[in-house]
Amino acid sequence: MRPRSLKAREARLAFFMLFPTFFVVVLIVIFPVVADFWIAFKNIKLGDLRPPRAVVVERVKLRPKAPGDRMVVAYRVENRSPNPITETRFTDRVPPGLAPLELPPECRIRGEVLSCRLAGPRPGARKELVLAFRAEAAYFAAGRPNPRATRPEVTTKAPNPILAKPFTLENFARVFRDPDFWPMLKVTLAYTVFGTGLSILLGLFAAQLLAVRFAGRNLLRGLFLFPYVVPVIAVAFVWVFLLDPFAGTVNALLLKYGLASGPIPFLSQRTWPLELFGLRLELPLALTMVILFEGWRYFPFAFLFILARMQAMPKELFEAARVDGAGIWATFRYVTLPQLAGILATLFLLRFIWTFNKFDDIFLLTGGAAGTETITIKVYDYAFARADLGLGAALAVVLFFILALFLTLYFRYAPKGEV
Repeated sequence: MRPRSLKAREARLAFFMLFPTFFVVVLIVIFPVVADFWIAFKNIKLGDLRPPRAVVVERVKLRPKAPGDRMVVAYRVENRSPNPITETRFTDRVPPGLAPLELPPECRIRGEVLSCRLAGPRPGARKELVLAFRAEAAYFAAGRPNPRATRPEVTTKAPNPILAKPFTLENFARVFRDPDFWPMLKVTLAYTVFGTGLSILLGLFAAQLLAVRFAGRNLLRGLFLFPYVVPVIAVAFVWVFLLDPFAGTVNALLLKYGLASGPIPFLSQRTWPLELFGLRLELPLALTMVILFEGWRYFPFAFLFILARMQAMPKELFEAARVDGAGIWATFRYVTLPQLAGILATLFLLRFIWTFNKFDDIFLLTGGAAGTETITIKVYDYAFARADLGLGAALAVVLFFILALFLTLYFRYAPKGEV
């Protein structure tokens, strides 16, 4: 056999060096996705994650009064869970001085240890095992101990409900039959598109503002990062306090300067009447506040990317524009913006995906109330508030396919400018 070539040995070495990385990717990324798809096609409740356990209740039906009398003990085995149990075993201690007379075929006694093994029971079913003993003198000499003084030790075997339950499309049917699905999808798209666009516009404005040299520029750059680096729970509660209709600073200022006739519940009212250019409109108030929070909190991310790209632009382009007599707006439109097309497209992709999957911001601000319920909030509601993991997983799969469609359209039509 010819020895392996150097190229083949290097390829094999590279494979073994990269194998831990592949394993981590599969474990952390791919496995949860596959598990979510699997659960989406199963009728699984939150309680199904807890393995079913049979309940064994012991009861003394007949007590002996003298040596030679019978003692009858019954064990009731119940399956109180909605999932099947394949096998139940339990052991119990028999008081001394009790000789077995009648035993069910599922039970055996060795010394003072009773052991029973039975199939099932089925969900919601119960089975009673009746045992008869003869009380001997030793039983009375021991003080007539109660068989219930010791508790049965129970072990059960049951199939994993995630693997055992049949596949079904019912979860997806329930998702699309939900009357809230399509309004919720519209809210999600509006929140994502406007929140993403606002954060990029604010980031572009901030980058333009801080691209030129002036005193205190570095300090302002640091301050502009504040919304992004502060924990979300802190800034969310600050916004909730500021927008509170009774104790909030914003309402206090509006009332003080006569800009409002009464307190405005910014985060708890679905719509607010607004008259613009003679037209009476209904402003989605709570959703607008959530979008403003999204744009304010995440504009520093866009600001950093855009500023870095602007600093890498060739200075000759701007000098040529000035020589040609281009003004500020013409320079921005025909020189700066084309140079930023690639980075803006990349930012829109990243922010769109992250905002579409956002959960904590809305949950902390409104909890999904007042017309701000998005798909991620609904996934949480299905899976944990209603304890229906299969339904929540199905909606998460729908979310996945919506994002996949967006990515397909993005890579098909996005500008291919330099990043």
